Amino acid sequence: MNHLLQILISSFFLLSFAFSDGWAQNIQQAPAPLFRDPVYDGSADPVVFWNQHEKEWWMLYTQRRANENTADVAYCYGNSIAIASSADHGKSWVYRGTLDLEFERGKNTFWAPDVVYANGKYHLFLAYIKGVRNHWSEEARMAHYTSENAWDWNYEGLLSLSSDNVIDGTLFQDKSGTWKMWYKDNNQSWLAESDDLFNWTWRDKPVIADRAHEGPKVFEFNGWYWMVTDQWSGMGVYRSDDLENWKKQGEPILAGSSSRPDDTPSGAHGDVLVVDDQAYIFYFTHPGREKHSAATLDADGKYPYAEKRSSIQVAELVVNDGKLEVKDRNQPFHFYLANMD
Repeated sequence: MNHLLQILISSFFLLSFAFSDGWAQNIQQAPAPLFRDPVYDGSADPVVFWNQHEKEWWMLYTQRRANENTADVAYCYGNSIAIASSADHGKSWVYRGTLDLEFERGKNTFWAPDVVYANGKYHLFLAYIKGVRNHWSEEARMAHYTSENAWDWNYEGLLSLSSDNVIDGTLFQDKSGTWKMWYKDNNQSWLAESDDLFNWTWRDKPVIADRAHEGPKVFEFNGWYWMVTDQWSGMGVYRSDDLENWKKQGEPILAGSSSRPDDTPSGAHGDVLVVDDQAYIFYFTHPGREKHSAATLDADGKYPYAEKRSSIQVAELVVNDGKLEVKDRNQPFHFYLANMD
């Protein structure tokens, strides 16, 4: 009798699983790392979106030249924006090359893309720096491009914002239809607004300034608006109900490592994608470092390759008692990007 009961119970759970949404979506585990750039091994600052023209998920990212023998941080300059695509719902990603974004002579630098789709066109915003530098500089402008297919981009111009040293734009359209762009200026997050994505008005003071950071990302999930910021030792979390007033969450997310390959020492500069009722955070890591910012120049003024290379990872976000958390990265989780049309 006990044996028969065990069979019935097992059959019930198997049938429940078979008819679940996960079974229908061909359950798949998130790969780790999600992606490594096969050319320069320096993928960073990812943004993930559905390419309606290609009918695939695309990831644009800063293609740092990690495996080149450059002085100081020159590997972070002269970068292109590279493409990785997935035709199997995020299970695997293939390198597709780089975007042609040059609009003036010479070799220039492109960082940290963000993409939105509006009125039949893609709009790309990213940081543009003239030339290639050996050391960190104090000059960067936000550039705007448009495209109908996400391959061929038209340069629309440089934005006039709070200074001439701004990077890391993140865009979100509020319920009134106004576009908002948060971006980094002087290690703080500032805000600009537009009705058409072409003409922008920036606020005269920062909106997040409690701690030095970069890479703000704003999204809506589980009934709240959220902003995550790269603090170079994990990501700070802020919550809002109106996109104006932000309350900081006590503990950062992605501040530590997991046992997954390359998922160490912490997560940096992320993008968040909400698919149905699940939220995924994409971020990059420096797996050859003990701490995110702990890289050491050698006698020739160069960083070793192991400390320059970077990988893209993905983790699942959840909200518990009004707090944004990352699910245990040491455990497998369901990662499935459904087609959008």
